[in-house]
Amino acid sequence: MSLGRIFTIATNVFREVVRDRILYIIGFYALILAAAIRILPEIAAATEDKIFLDFGLAAMSLLSLIVAVFIGTGLVNKEIEKRTVLVLIAKPISRVEFITGKHLGLSAVLALLIAVMTIIYVAFLQFGNISYDLGSILLAALFLVLQLSLITAIAIALGVFTSSVLATLLTFGVYLMGNFSQDLVELGRLGNNPGFQRLTQGLYLILPDLSRLDLKNQAVYGNELLPNSTTLIANAGYGLVYTVLLLAIAILIFSRREF
Repeated sequence: MSLGRIFTIATNVFREVVRDRILYIIGFYALILAAAIRILPEIAAATEDKIFLDFGLAAMSLLSLIVAVFIGTGLVNKEIEKRTVLVLIAKPISRVEFITGKHLGLSAVLALLIAVMTIIYVAFLQFGNISYDLGSILLAALFLVLQLSLITAIAIALGVFTSSVLATLLTFGVYLMGNFSQDLVELGRLGNNPGFQRLTQGLYLILPDLSRLDLKNQAVYGNELLPNSTTLIANAGYGLVYTVLLLAIAILIFSRREF
């Protein structure tokens, strides 16, 4: 495996995505924050600061999720459908390098997107004289990048396995269930059906627990709600390990495909 070839693939993905889409996402994010900071005081006079804090982070998460899912599911599938994958695989590029490079390229785009949107978000907070904890916001942004990297790995794995449309739907489904996986376990415990309990336990074990990488509430209400450093490191490690496992699955499926 060559790091140089991985870097080349990642750079090409980064340039293509940045050139085509990222500027529109950033501009749209700035527009909706500008609208929110004007509208919220009129409809929530007493709590507009907390609502704006929450809204800004939620919008950042949603817009970056859309980029991760829609682009991630098509990264490899697009090459397969256009048959350009035949040219790439014919070159001295292994399938491990191909998948890894694609993932790192899109992850770098998402990291840049989150960084720029965080700067815009903090600028609006300053402009609106809204009190905030910068450290908590930066930590939430960092964990959002880890979450998006994991979702990108899910999107690529599903995109290698099935069509782009179905992979997109499945990735959104995994995202939604991953955010509520702990609630699924509690739901299973509340029921008296052993079969349903086994089902919810199985889903919890298989699906990624994305709530571990979600620190939006902590960023809104301050660092007093943040987990301790050991828990944060463990959660970050969980996200990285899960991402590597998903990429390994994607590489295995891609290696078995015939073109």
